[in-house]
Amino acid sequence: MSAINDAIRKTANRHEVVIAGQRFELDRRYTSKGKIGVGAYGIVVAGEDAQTGGTKVAIKKINNAFHDLTDAKRILREIRFMRLFNHPNLLRLHDILPPSSLAHFSDLYIISERISTDLQKVIALGSALSEDQQQFIVYQCLCALQYMHRCGVIHRDLKPSNILINTETCDVTICDFGLSRGDIETTEHTEYVVTRWYRAPEIMLGFRRYGFAIDVWSLGCVFGELLRREALLQGRDYIDQLKRIVNLV
Repeated sequence: MSAINDAIRKTANRHEVVIAGQRFELDRRYTSKGKIGVGAYGIVVAGEDAQTGGTKVAIKKINNAFHDLTDAKRILREIRFMRLFNHPNLLRLHDILPPSSLAHFSDLYIISERISTDLQKVIALGSALSEDQQQFIVYQCLCALQYMHRCGVIHRDLKPSNILINTETCDVTICDFGLSRGDIETTEHTEYVVTRWYRAPEIMLGFRRYGFAIDVWSLGCVFGELLRREALLQGRDYIDQLKRIVNLV
């Protein structure tokens, strides 16, 4: 009987909205404000949390979160790191909506703080960043990486689209921990990480054991992109990427 009452209470506290053709089943404390974009695993919409005084949040809906085992592991890994990390330059988990019913638990809603834009969009728009702003962005990224690496975690997918920017303050927040790993001393790693343009040489050459340096390489590529206003190493394919790395160094 208590399970039935819990189900009724959960349903009563939910409301449905349709955004960009997607049906969202949200807790009533959250109001939706429109689509932000589409990520690797689902659609992301802007929202506000009435329970915390209108805090701006991003609500990511992951359809069929458990359909693919590899994707499910990455999603679980991202949630785990977002819960554990406590650093101003790393994206924090705001909430996870429990399912209204375990029998129909297929979609997952991850709610995080909302940041106005990302570095890829800033660069694409051609916005003029001063030398001080560029230094501040890279400095904050280094602080975030230092924290992650002290925690024994490699990000493994650092690129401009995963570096969120508050346009008013120039504050940086690194996101997307789906490819991050924490057991670097005991496990061989896959080479299929990091978007090609930001991939370190040891990964390109098929090394199965690599360390924190791959994140530093990726950040170096991001720094070069900040200065040039275009990607530093735009390899067309695997071989072309290796050639560009050799020519650069």
